[in-house]
Amino acid sequence: MFKSLKKMNTTNIITIIYFLGLLFGAFFLGLWDAETSIQKGLMALAWTAVFLICFFYADKNKEDK
Repeated sequence: MFKSLKKMNTTNIITIIYFLGLLFGAFFLGLWDAETSIQKGLMALAWTAVFLICFFYADKNKEDK
């Protein structure tokens, strides 16, 4: 299992981790509930910002090599 993970592209791994984080937030933290607070919305926005930063950094490192 880990051998196939080593062959994966970095951007694919980042996208999978982001998607799993969204699912965790949806099911366990209630981010997609009908009554969502500002705190939960900001937490989802911060998670997306972290994803975009990691995605940009991985793409930049891929171009350098």
